[in-house]
Amino acid sequence: MENKRIVISGVYPEIDCGLFPVKRVPGEKVKVQADIFAHGHDEIAAALLYRHQAENSWRAVPMRYIANDSWAAEFTVEHAGIFIYTLEGWVDHFSTWRKDLRKKWETAQAGQTDFQIGAAMVKAAAGRADGDNGKLSLLARKLEELSQGGIPAAVELALSPELFDLMKLYPDRSVFTRYEKELKVVVDIPLANFSAWYEIFPRSCDGGGVHGTFAGCEAIIPEIARMGFDIVYLPPVHPIGIKARKGKNNSPQAAQGEPGSPWAIGSPEGGHKTVNPALGGMEAFEHFVKKARQAGLEVAMDLAFQCSPDHPYVKEHPEWFKWRPDGTVQFAENPPKKYEDIIPFDFETPSWKELWDELKGIALFWMDKGIRVFRVDNPHTKPFAFWQWLISEIMKISPDVIFLSEAFTRPKPMHTLAKLGFTQSYTYFTWRNSKTELTDYFTELTATEASEYFRPNLWANTPDILPEYLQFGGRAAFVIRLVLAATLSSNYGIYGPAFELFENSALPGREEYLDSEKYEIKKWDRGKPDSLADLIAHINRIRRENPALHKTSNLRFYDCDNDSVIFYGKLAGDNAILVAASLDPFRVQSARLRVPVYELGIERGRQYLVHDLLGGDKLIWTGEFNTVELDPRTMPARIFRVHARMRREADFDYFM
Repeated sequence: MENKRIVISGVYPEIDCGLFPVKRVPGEKVKVQADIFAHGHDEIAAALLYRHQAENSWRAVPMRYIANDSWAAEFTVEHAGIFIYTLEGWVDHFSTWRKDLRKKWETAQAGQTDFQIGAAMVKAAAGRADGDNGKLSLLARKLEELSQGGIPAAVELALSPELFDLMKLYPDRSVFTRYEKELKVVVDIPLANFSAWYEIFPRSCDGGGVHGTFAGCEAIIPEIARMGFDIVYLPPVHPIGIKARKGKNNSPQAAQGEPGSPWAIGSPEGGHKTVNPALGGMEAFEHFVKKARQAGLEVAMDLAFQCSPDHPYVKEHPEWFKWRPDGTVQFAENPPKKYEDIIPFDFETPSWKELWDELKGIALFWMDKGIRVFRVDNPHTKPFAFWQWLISEIMKISPDVIFLSEAFTRPKPMHTLAKLGFTQSYTYFTWRNSKTELTDYFTELTATEASEYFRPNLWANTPDILPEYLQFGGRAAFVIRLVLAATLSSNYGIYGPAFELFENSALPGREEYLDSEKYEIKKWDRGKPDSLADLIAHINRIRRENPALHKTSNLRFYDCDNDSVIFYGKLAGDNAILVAASLDPFRVQSARLRVPVYELGIERGRQYLVHDLLGGDKLIWTGEFNTVELDPRTMPARIFRVHARMRREADFDYFM
């Protein structure tokens, strides 16, 4: 039992009672708030304590009182790794004495004893001080002397800012409470917070319908870099199983020469630590990674923990799989869907420790080959405890690794995966099309506790998913979804040529591509005149040049009078971005926007400049309400850079 006077509760951020960490990148702040109070009428003080996990001593930041027993402070994380923070509160006896003295003086009750009590506190602080101990001792003596000859002068000294500031430096913490939990911040590399992903199938790189190689893939690296992407993501590059291989359009049987699904991993040629020989083998892969990095691109590998029936693991470690009564291995299925070409690991096997170690070894193997980004396939179908262990183990070795969770599943499993370690997460953006759907969903992700741990990565399409909106909306639908993905979140991705060439042919009644690249080699016409490649490059340039678009949590939605138009913005210092996007790919839409002039620091009635970064126009707006027109035949969206302070006189070229 402890005799604690200070209560510390309602700490924010504290994810699931401190079970999980919050996420940041270097240079970001951790803003902490808590309810801190004590019984009685004494004044209290509080501090936010923090340190890097490798440090032994705490750094303290004084907390400021807000209202209603709520206190706040913040600290900045300087580099990647794990930071720890907690709180302390203590009775501030000197501030209590000072407050009471003021009241006594105002009611003519102050006496010499009061000053003796205060002088004793100052003497005690001198004993705790370093370089200021002489000054504090002098002030203590002076306080006692003045109280004997002139109480008004003693009151003036007792209430002086100089004495108050010195006493704050050396507080009496004899009656204090330390918060019982030490909370964590995982600090990832900057790429975790701001990235643009481009997915390609290496086997389709060479064109002409022949099986591509990494050597052929290197030829398109400059174009991917020109479009402004940060990460080139590859589906599994391992040997593909032969038994139960899927054919064109997911046919249960492959015809002669059909390549099969890359996610059916493993054949007699090797498994998860092997590169498909048809792609050029390991040496070609390593050369591709090197060339990509030279062009400023990281290579993301697909971490798919599953096997084909031909995977060497099936013979070498049959205990890692489920076997049916007829002696056959259990393939993957989600009735009525069947995936005969894939068999899952049995994570309930008695040999689970050996299985976990082997899967960890797969990640470490590819890290040795230069990989620092993993897109993890269907993590929600494996134990949460496994992912928490694996990611923790990897981050101990190399804290610069990024894990993207590809989990299109129920909200709670998705959020749990983010909490336990995944750096970024797929989202429901793919199916959020209306203004209400988008506003509600992204308010949930950015204006609630989720913003502390869930980094949304918005994918406009994937090899598995061709949304109905893209199937029927034509080129304008692709432009709209591109602008939304690239500006709502600081992390977004597209499935390569299929998106920039606005491929929208789907299987009847399905959200799946007709003639999907998952099951065949594609010949893409990258030189198509109306390709979106230039627009993608322009939007990625806008993203890079505007710090407001480097974060997701600063997203705010604003009013406009048309439900077919969404209006939102992001602020970062003096960089202010407003986005107005039509959600209608067929008709011209106009809207009266309510610009957040007060948030932007624009005085009422004052003119300000807005620069349409997509179209190039510069406009002078006045006040809150301004109108835009969005035409799907030309440009169904606007990205405005707001200049709250317009230049004067000789700056005519600024407006041209």
